[in-house]
Amino acid sequence: MNQIHPDRGPKVDPMRRLPPLHALRAFEAAARHRHFGHAAAELHLTPTAISHQVRQLEEVLGVTLFHRYPRPIRLTEEGAALYPAFRESFDRMAQAIADLALHNEDRPLTVSVTVAFASLWLMRRLPDLTRQTGLNLKIEADNRPVDLSASDVDCAVRYAHQPGAEDRWVPLFEDRQVPLCAPDLVQNISVESDADVLRLPLIQYRWTSEADAAPTWQRWAQAAGLAGETPNVSQHYSEEINAIDAALAGQGAILASSALTTSAVAAGHLVCLSQNTLPGRVFWAVTRSGHPRLNDVERFASWARSAE
Repeated sequence: MNQIHPDRGPKVDPMRRLPPLHALRAFEAAARHRHFGHAAAELHLTPTAISHQVRQLEEVLGVTLFHRYPRPIRLTEEGAALYPAFRESFDRMAQAIADLALHNEDRPLTVSVTVAFASLWLMRRLPDLTRQTGLNLKIEADNRPVDLSASDVDCAVRYAHQPGAEDRWVPLFEDRQVPLCAPDLVQNISVESDADVLRLPLIQYRWTSEADAAPTWQRWAQAAGLAGETPNVSQHYSEEINAIDAALAGQGAILASSALTTSAVAAGHLVCLSQNTLPGRVFWAVTRSGHPRLNDVERFASWARSAE
């Protein structure tokens, strides 16, 4: 039977016994700015968190690194001795990351999107994107949210009212939910009011989050002042793209994203049934804070806003 001997594990270089990295970053930023608040803004933390992390480092080292009073903060003799080495180390790491980003400039920018966004919005615009920005995209189409910290995805297009607390959220464009149908569906039917819309065969799809804000025909009727009407929902789909395909095929009317149906409306494949709409959310390009290809993500977002 194999036995495990504790003294046969990997040897740890005593020179590599470093304090927690987050505490080192907090100290370096605070020493460079001479201000906990400015360091907190750079690292997307609170001044209290910076102060706690510096205290943690001081406890590990057994020295005081800052004179905190009187204001402004000042480095102690020990802090002044440590700071140049930390500044140089972080500068070298930043340069190495920048060099790696330059080395990977020719690598496609990997963008995660929903299947509907890929099919109905992005794919038809890709030739313009490449021609106008020079970016080469690799599209990861999946309705499941990707974990940006545990994948090789550079950027994810997300749909939300407000940006999240983490990562870098770059706004693309706002959206609304619009009542639409194929022109053939109403060719021989008089639709002169919102009540007439509700008498059409209606299509609905499953909203993936925040069910109370789902773009249902019941909510649309209430917003249009028709709370007493009963919508005639004849088809239900789990996926948004399948519901839009059914509307394009003339099978019913749908409440659909204005952003995802712009091209179909412009081509005359779908027509708007009413000026009453439901509020949507905002499309965002989301990437990790400090991502080495942040400039490319910003370039993609700027192009997307102009292409919308």
